[in-house]
Parts: sequence; structure tokens; C-alpha cells
Amino acid sequence: MLSQSLYQTFKRYRSLQTHKISALPVVILMPHSACNCRCLICDIWKDNKNLKQLTEKDISGLLVSLKKMGTLQVLMSGGEALLNPNFFRFCEILQKAGIKVSLLSTGLTLKKNAKQLVKWVNNIIVSLDGPEVIHDQIRNIPNAYQQLREGVQCIKSSDPLFRITARTVIQRLNFLHWPLLIESAKEIGLDQVSFLPADVSSHAFNREVLWNDQRQHEVLIDEKELEELKVITEIVIEKYTTGAFRHFIAESPEKLRKIYSYYAAFYGLTPFPYKKCNAPWVSAVVEADGTVRPCFFHPAMGNTRKHSLEDILNSRESIRFRKELNMEQNSTCQKCVCYLHLSPGTKLN
Repeated sequence: MLSQSLYQTFKRYRSLQTHKISALPVVILMPHSACNCRCLICDIWKDNKNLKQLTEKDISGLLVSLKKMGTLQVLMSGGEALLNPNFFRFCEILQKAGIKVSLLSTGLTLKKNAKQLVKWVNNIIVSLDGPEVIHDQIRNIPNAYQQLREGVQCIKSSDPLFRITARTVIQRLNFLHWPLLIESAKEIGLDQVSFLPADVSSHAFNREVLWNDQRQHEVLIDEKELEELKVITEIVIEKYTTGAFRHFIAESPEKLRKIYSYYAAFYGLTPFPYKKCNAPWVSAVVEADGTVRPCFFHPAMGNTRKHSLEDILNSRESIRFRKELNMEQNSTCQKCVCYLHLSPGTKLN
């Protein structure tokens, strides 16, 4: 086991050095393109009528590359992954291959699927946008918060040690309620909560047309609100990173302060925060139609319904992309809100 672990570490090191992927520890799959929320900060649901979804054949085909590249963890994203009728069959295939499965979910159908989730999924990350009224407003779904709460508590009653965390986008509609959001996350029974700013400038989240300035400012924290954001951030750090809430927030105080810096950068007040990221070297995204991307935000590299994942990631064009990618100068990377950094020896949960 030790020699195998060292070999995987070596392969991950080689991927970073040569730009040819020989180890791919993390893969993000989107089993279903549609979503069961109508979020005010996302456009995925607007294309629900043009349904795309992965099939068992797709997963079985991917498995060849995942095994060869030593994939350890698959994150099921979307859309809402649970909308795919074969979701748990996908999980079974991956689990039997020794690959851990994490689910990113809106949380609306956790209660309905609780028994299967405990059996086939290793952990769940839900979207939480605020205390009840704010969450329902942003999700644009009546009783979304209550459904999320019931789902979390149903799973926890079945397996108290099952890990369920939350990811929250701090933005104009909820930043004033940040402390109450943390209290709500604790009350629901979540194990941890993570925070990031809103992406308003990329084609991610089904934005075929980039948001114009007016649409961006529906989500961006306004320049005149930045000082208030700074004050609230310090309240959060002082009250919720120590004592009973110690380790409940995933980010360090330094990273929480970068949320202010990110929004201030849109008004030229600060540079965009530096991000240490190697996502294109350690992970890949496979969308519901088989499209492969190096991360959520960069252009597609190919499609698994035409070529293997390994061949796509190691094509001449893909290797050149990684080799030439300067994250400090690339405009997409500069404004990225969701970055990943795995050193060769990093162990995945």
C-alpha cells in the first residue's frame, strides 16, 4: 500500500512537471444538465428544456481512464446530479472500482434519497444561501430551506457520522446576513461551511452570453457597500472562527478577507486576490453531454463520446494549454472564484 501511494505521488509530481497527465486524483462529473432550483445567481435552470445527461455507458467508458490515471475521488455536480435516474448506479460502478463519491447538491431531494445516499455516497456538499427567508429568495423555490434542513437531518438520524457540509456564495443578496447564515448552518446540523465570492464574469453555469454590466451588478456587492462587507467579515472572523464554532468555517481568516478583495477589485480598488491553483493538472470536468474541460471556467478540450478522457487530456493541444497557462496573467484565472490546489502528496478525504 505504501509503495502504491508513493508511486501515485510520483505520477502526480510528473504531471505537474511535464504537463502530461499521468495521475488525475479528482474528476468532476455532471450526470444531469438540469437543476431543480431557479437561483438568481445562476443560469443553469434556464436551459432545463434542453436536457443532457450521462449514461451508464458513459460512466463505464470513463472508468477505463479513471483507473489508469488513478482517480481517487469523483465529485458529482450539475445541474442537480440526483435528477439522473441512474445516479446511484453510477455511484455503485465508481465505488466498486475503489473511487470515492462526493455529491454537490441543492439539497431539495436529500430526504427522498437518504437511504441510498448513505449507502453509495461518501459525503455531501449542499448549497446554502442564507437563513430561511434569504435562502428561499435566492434559490427562488418555496420551502427550499426547509427541504434542505429535513434532508440533512434525515441523513444524520440514519448515520450521525455521515459528513454533510455547505458551500455558500457570498454576494449582494446575502452578505448582510452572513452571521445568521452561519448560525443557520449550525442549527441545520451541517458539519462545516465554506465561503466564496460570486462568479459574474465567465461562461460557467450555462452562460452562453456573458452577463452585461447591469446583470453583474445584481449580484456584485456595490462599491458603496464594500466597507460594510469588510466590517461584517471581521465580525464573522471574530465570532465564528473560535470557541464553539472553531473549524466550522473551512476558510482561514486570510481567505475570508479575500472575499472583500475580490469584490473591491471590480472597482479597481485592489488587485484580484492571488490564487494558488493547479486544477488543470490534477482534475478535469466532464459535463452531461461528455464535454471535457480542464476546470469549470476554461474552454472545452474534447468529448468523451468521441475520445477517451486520457486521450483528450493528453492531446497535443491540451498539453500546450497547460504548458502555456500563466495563472497570474490569464484573465479567466485572475477572476476565478473556485480554485483547487493539490500538492503531489496531498491525501484526499
